[in-house]
Order: sequence, then structure tokens, then C-alpha cells
Amino acid sequence: MNVLGIETSCDDTAAAVIKDGRIIKSNVVASQSDMHKKYGGIIPEIASREHFTALIPVVNEALEQASLTYKNIDAIAVTNGPGLAGSLLIGVNSAKGLAMSWDKPLIGINHLEGHIYSAWLEDLEPDQNAGFPIVCLIASGGHTDLILMKNHLEYQLIGKTRDDAAGEAFDKAARVLGLGFPGGPEIQKMSEAAKDELDPLPRPEIKASLDFSFSGLKTALVRRAESEGFYPMTDSNGPSHYQTTEYSFAFQEAIVDCLLRNTKKAVSENSAKAVILGGGVAANSRLRKRMNDIMDVPVFTPRPGLCTDNGAMIGAAAFFNLQNGLPAQLDMDAVPNLRIGLT
Repeated sequence: MNVLGIETSCDDTAAAVIKDGRIIKSNVVASQSDMHKKYGGIIPEIASREHFTALIPVVNEALEQASLTYKNIDAIAVTNGPGLAGSLLIGVNSAKGLAMSWDKPLIGINHLEGHIYSAWLEDLEPDQNAGFPIVCLIASGGHTDLILMKNHLEYQLIGKTRDDAAGEAFDKAARVLGLGFPGGPEIQKMSEAAKDELDPLPRPEIKASLDFSFSGLKTALVRRAESEGFYPMTDSNGPSHYQTTEYSFAFQEAIVDCLLRNTKKAVSENSAKAVILGGGVAANSRLRKRMNDIMDVPVFTPRPGLCTDNGAMIGAAAFFNLQNGLPAQLDMDAVPNLRIGLT
């Protein structure tokens, strides 16, 4: 089964052709990062306009790279939430148009479910190589969720952020340190030169809960920066190279420690047989290494290019939903606050 997966939930316009939920025949992503970088964050109106311009060329390129035409596509899948309303609407309505003109079934996929099923691409096969239940940590700019995957398509939300998402915290910390957007890769790059000589930043913890909180950590960084005189930043002051590298390392370690602590606790409390690490923050090399080092169960982490938003993960999730009998949904709508694993 060839599924065309379309993803436009935020600022990446993506399309991919996935065969049988596992084989990537093509995977095309048009990034808007350079456009939003000058604003220090994503501007929703700009993102949706760029999706409108880029989506059909991206779909055409995905078909061309797969050496297929629309006649070879068995179904179309599109992210219908969660995400930015305007961005989602461009993807959903474009997918509807393609489904009607090509006479193909269309289904909507939860963006978070897509990140989970990215672990089934390229022969990782968590169900066969470990088994259920699986604790899934989905960490990105908009989400930081712990999801218990009890079986295929069966989820329970067991932890979430109560304020900032991990990726959002990285972006805010990068602004304090005078670094670019997106903040996660910038902080990772700077931290690689650090000597780990600063007093550690706090590791916020919510007692008797698997929930996360990162706003206090961001505030702690701001207070340190204020006390050392490089924040608020002006033309005449700013952090030294030493301060930037050391605080990048300290902040990254604090984020990683919080993610590891709650994930390890979730594995223990739920007798999980494996961990899936997904979302844009999962591309962080420090998190990937330490997650593998600390866990007593297998950790399944897609390669970095499949952790960030892409159409391949949507096509993979769609295959399993279609195999389970999910009917065509030509009347679906975009749902910006769509959740997963709630009972």
C-alpha cells in the first residue's frame, strides 16, 4: 500500500510516499526556518502563506522521487491537528482537493501519533523487537508529552508539560544567550565547547506526577544572566563566548535531566518494555546519548531527520490506521488543539 503523507502543522511543508507503513519511497521537506529566524520565532500568518505556495510543488516532488504518479497512490493522509490553525487548514484543504480530484480515500492523522509511528520507519520495529507497552516521549517546540502505547493505536497520556514545551524553553533560552532560532540546535552547538564549570541550573519537578514544568528553569537562567550583566542585552553588552557556551551546556543538561527522570519513572511505573523518543527535541544528540545510557529497556529513536516534522511519519501512522479499518474522512476539519491518549 502506497500512502501519500502530508504534514503542515507548523512551519515545515512536507510530503512523503510510504509503502506498507515502513518503507520510505520519498520524503520531501520545505523548511521555513530561514524566513522565521529574523523574527526569533514562528509567525503563524507567514507560515500559512508559505505552505500555500510550497505544498503542491512538494507533493509533486515526492511523487517524482518515488517514481510514481497519483494513479499509484492508494490513500492520502494529512495532519489535521494539533498545530497552528492556518497551517493545518492549508494542509487539510489541499489534501481534500487532491483526494477528490484523484478519487482516493483521505484520512486525518494526529501529529503526535505521527511522531510515535516514525519509530516504525526504516526497520526499527519496536513491537517486534521489544513489545508493548511502550513509553513514548514526544518532545518538540509545541509539545512535551509522555504517552503510554499499550498496543497499536491504543494510547494513554501519562505526562505532559504544564507550561513551556521543551523546544519552546530552548528557544527562549537561546534568545537570552543571544543565539539564533530555532534555539535547540544553537544551544547544542554552543554546549559542545563547554567545560561544565558553572553551578547547575535547577531541575523543576512536580511531586507525585509525571508532568513537566520548564518555565521556572527559564526564569532561573534569566536571573543568572541579569546578575552577570548580560541580560537584557544591548548593543554595548552581551554574554562572552565563555558565558554562552557554559550556560548553553547548563541549560541543556537541565532540560535533558528532567526528560530522562520522568521517562525513566514512567517506564518503571508502567512496566514498559521499551521507550520511543520522538519530536524535534529528540534530534538533540545529548538527549539521544544519555537516554540510551540510562535506560534499562531498548530505546527506539528515529534518525534526526525523522524526528523533526515530516510527511513520512504521517504516512506510516496512516498505514496502521487504515489496516485497522479507519474509514475515509473527506469531511474532517483541522483541530488545532487535538489531543491523544485522553479517556
